[in-house]
Amino acid sequence: MDPPQPDIQPPPPDSSPYPDSAQAPSTGSAPDPAGSPTGGANPVAQEVTRLAPSPTGALHLGNARTFLINWALAKRHGWKIVLRVEDLDGPRVDPEASQAAIDTLAWLGLSWEGEPLYQSHDLIPYRDALAKLYRLGAIYPCTCTRKEILTAQSAPHEDEHELRYPGTCRPGAQADQPQTTVKILEDSATAWRISVPDESAGYEDVVCGPQRFNIQKQVGDFVVASKMGLPAYQLAVVVDDARQGVTQVVRGDDLLGSACRQLFLYRILGLSPIPTYTHLPLVLGPDGRRLAKRHGDTRIDTYRQRGVGVRRIIGLLARWSGVSDGYSELNADEFADRFDLETLGRDPVTMTQEDEAWLLDGCSS
Repeated sequence: MDPPQPDIQPPPPDSSPYPDSAQAPSTGSAPDPAGSPTGGANPVAQEVTRLAPSPTGALHLGNARTFLINWALAKRHGWKIVLRVEDLDGPRVDPEASQAAIDTLAWLGLSWEGEPLYQSHDLIPYRDALAKLYRLGAIYPCTCTRKEILTAQSAPHEDEHELRYPGTCRPGAQADQPQTTVKILEDSATAWRISVPDESAGYEDVVCGPQRFNIQKQVGDFVVASKMGLPAYQLAVVVDDARQGVTQVVRGDDLLGSACRQLFLYRILGLSPIPTYTHLPLVLGPDGRRLAKRHGDTRIDTYRQRGVGVRRIIGLLARWSGVSDGYSELNADEFADRFDLETLGRDPVTMTQEDEAWLLDGCSS
């Protein structure tokens, strides 16, 4: 049985989408001089970070390195670690991949406190957040297709996944758009977007330094609820980080721009604590693109099935993380003892044929 929908009423005609606290999403505490992350904007009893695998595929060497560094930072600095399975990506989610990801993280030697939080098991927190955004007049329904958005682009985009929304359905763009009582997450033909101002906002990233983005120019009014009847990533991650008390977010630097969107949502929703962000350089394939299926099978499970030991895999991740200059074997605890953000390279890492050969040379069969 579906959870009950919140009672969502249309906002008053003269209401502003942006409460005073939402006008300036610039935040995030600066890193300490030694290069280790510090707490977020609000003092907390204990720093909290999260491991958040997405079951749209098996963990590969690139995202395993990010999880390992996140875990190592937590161990070094005494952060609490929670686990969240981000399984709201509709048809891309592989039902068997959730447990596989958990098993792989445990096999690598990573640990966490408590039971995993599965996003798909309870949609009420996201619906409550959407109801609040609607009452504030901050979101609006959108029926545009990807093809329509692509056709409306005024300039080509290098990243096909980050098309800028031209504002076609934004209130005022269509004179005949009615104000009605709505049920969010029920209409498969309607997404929901949040109105963002045309202004720059920034934050201080621990690794990448000061960041500044104009969300409107970058992606426009972004989606907070999809046509699949699910909360979108940007909203879900904010709601979950807040309810799990996350103060330290460690992830790949392909999400640098997403942080400003998430901080914007923190401000409008009035959520806390606001986390400190640490964005890590990615692992790339030989073609200079992010490591993925197109570069062959780099899944941890595949190496494991071929007899590659966990110490050898972590040894390669250590080489990619500035822990060692050459190839060597070590476990997760040894990695955590030796890892230092100061010696982590600031440029992307490229997986080479030599790396692959060294891994397979360690096969036990």
